Amino acid sequence: MPRTFDRQSSATANIEGAGPRWGARGTAGATFAAGLTFQNISHDYDGNTSVEDLTLDVAPGEVLCLLGHSGCGKTTLMRIAAGVERQNGGSVMINGKEVAGPNSFLPPEKRGVGLMFQDYALFPHMTIKANVMFGLTNMPKKDAEQVAHAALRRVGLDGYADDYPHALSGGEQQRVALARAMAPRPGILLMDEPFSGLDSRLRDTVREETISILRETRATCIIVTHDPEEAMRMGDKIALMRKGRLVQHGTADDLYNHPNNTFVARFFSEMNQFSGVVTSNGIETPLGVIPAGDHQPGTRVEICVRPQGVMVNSPDVCGVIGRISAKRFVGEVDLVSLIVDGLDEPVNARLRAGSSWQVGQDVRVTTDPKDVLVFPADK
Repeated sequence: MPRTFDRQSSATANIEGAGPRWGARGTAGATFAAGLTFQNISHDYDGNTSVEDLTLDVAPGEVLCLLGHSGCGKTTLMRIAAGVERQNGGSVMINGKEVAGPNSFLPPEKRGVGLMFQDYALFPHMTIKANVMFGLTNMPKKDAEQVAHAALRRVGLDGYADDYPHALSGGEQQRVALARAMAPRPGILLMDEPFSGLDSRLRDTVREETISILRETRATCIIVTHDPEEAMRMGDKIALMRKGRLVQHGTADDLYNHPNNTFVARFFSEMNQFSGVVTSNGIETPLGVIPAGDHQPGTRVEICVRPQGVMVNSPDVCGVIGRISAKRFVGEVDLVSLIVDGLDEPVNARLRAGSSWQVGQDVRVTTDPKDVLVFPADK
C-alpha cells in the first residue's frame, strides 16, 4: 500500500511558497568523470540530414547544455553518445578511446553512460526502489538495494521506495528518474529535456537541486534543452545547434555578449533588427549613428538592439524623435512600443516598471552601446 506519511508536509511547503521539499538527503557518491568527444559526426534519417559534420569536446566533470530549436539534431547527438543511435560518419570518443567509429562500436551498456529520457521512462509495474535498481544488475541484490536507497535518499524520496510511479507527482517522478540514472555512477550522464514536463515554479526548484547533485557527483553531463535561460543557468558551457550544425560553443557570457551571428543573438534575446551601411562616421540608422567597430566603410550590416538597450527620454533631450504607440505592464518592467521614422516596424523597449510615459506621447530615443550588436549582412 502506498506510503504517504510525509507527502502532507511537502504539500504544505508548496502552499506556503517554500517550494517542493526534498526532505532529508544524503550526499551523492562521486563518480570518475569522463571526457567526451564528437569528431566530425554526421547522421541522417532516410536521407534527411539530422547532424552534419559536428565536432565538439566535453571536458571531464563539465555540464554542457545542448541548445537549439526542435529538430535541430540535439537529441540525435545525445543518442549517438549513448550508443542507441549509430552515426553515418565520424567518431565518438570517451577519455580518448573510440567507442563508435568506422571500425568500432561499443554497445550502450559498456560505455559507462547514463541516459535520462524526457518522459522519465519509469516502469509502472515496478516499485520506485525497483526502478532505481534496474541498472544495477552487476552487483548483489543486497548491495543494489543499499545503492538504490542511497540514491533515493539524496533526492529526498527514500520514504517512497515501496510506492509505484503513479502515486508520485511529476516532480517526484523526475527525481526518481534522476536517482535511477545516477545510481550506477556513470562517468557521463545524458539528460533529454528533463524539466520540460514541470510547471515553471517547480521547474526552478528541481533544476537547482539537480545541478547541486551533478556538482556533488562530478559526473560529466550533457543536458538537452530548447530554453536559453535554462542553458545559461545550468551549463558550464553551451553548444547551440541549428539544422544539424554547431553554430557556437562557449560560456553563457560568450554566446550572449559575443554572438557569432544574428541567429545566436536572437536566440538569447528579443531584438530590434534593421539594416545599414557603414560610413566613415559610423553606421547611420533610424535610431541615430551607431559605432561600426571593425567593419569597413561600405560594408552592409545588420544591427541588432536589445529592448533593454533602447532608452526613452523627454523631448528636450538629444536623440531621434519617436512616439509611444503601446505600453504594457508585465511586472518588473514596462514593455513599450515606439514609432520611429524610417522603420516599418515599431521599436520595442523594456523600461523600469512604473515609468510615466503615456501612449501617444512624443519622446527622444537613444541606444545603450552595450546592447547594440553589429554583424555583416551575410551573417
